[in-house]
Amino acid sequence: MLIIASTRPQRAGKPVADWLETVIAEHGAFDVDVADLKEIDLPMMDEPEHPMLGRYVHDHTKRWSARVAAADAFVMLTPEYNHSFTAPLKNAIDYLNREWKRKPVAIASYGGVSAGLRAATMLRAVLSALGMVATGTTVSIPMVKTFLSPEREFQANAVLTKAATGMLDELLTLHRVLSPMRQPVETV
Repeated sequence: MLIIASTRPQRAGKPVADWLETVIAEHGAFDVDVADLKEIDLPMMDEPEHPMLGRYVHDHTKRWSARVAAADAFVMLTPEYNHSFTAPLKNAIDYLNREWKRKPVAIASYGGVSAGLRAATMLRAVLSALGMVATGTTVSIPMVKTFLSPEREFQANAVLTKAATGMLDELLTLHRVLSPMRQPVETV
């Protein structure tokens, strides 16, 4: 699942996600489900019980839960807002609990000079608390607007494309390692 964290109008996240979706398809190891948080439009957490219990009452939560549970690996694409990742991404993560556990995740970030690295660092801590395992390899896009054409298409260079391929290679390795850990344990 490729999660687009930005929900702003005229966001750079959508063109970057379009490029990542192509790279993922060309990689060939993954079927990609693009989860655009702008389209999903989850309200601020409105479930009456803690997500760890999995007793969801709202249809939007049930749909999000099923979608995340079905995914075996994630790429989270986030801009950097005030040295952190977006509120819609934090909200989407916090809606669920068990659905994230023992799943691999890669973080792609973008921004100005910092390339979104502070957002990626903050996100890594949250994902670790949920039992996710993040790749060490990332995609970090500095000065993201310089990669956008006048038609708002993302034009990656060879360095970014190589980083994305390496990130996906590592994500696949983590998927292979973690997948058996998500299977039910037989009792002795």
